Amino acid sequence: MVTAIVHINAEVDRIPEVAQTIAEIDGVSEVYSITGEYDLMAMVRVAAYEEIAELVPGRINKVAGVLHTETHIAFRAYSRHDLDAAFSIGLSESD
Repeated sequence: MVTAIVHINAEVDRIPEVAQTIAEIDGVSEVYSITGEYDLMAMVRVAAYEEIAELVPGRINKVAGVLHTETHIAFRAYSRHDLDAAFSIGLSESD
């Protein structure tokens, strides 16, 4: 699984509509409205890197109201669940 974080600038009066349209695209798992330099952040999860190359410029960038995107590809995922599982491997309560 390949994860990418896509920061999106959108036309201000169309942010909710843009977010909903992007959220409906296959491969997009979540869309958040955010503070800061960008208006939205989309989490993209696909099977192969090549799919990101098609999804972002071919689908997300073509949504009406999208002005600019910046894509960051994740190398590794860390979560409390993953860390708890990693630290519990091979340890007994007496350790």
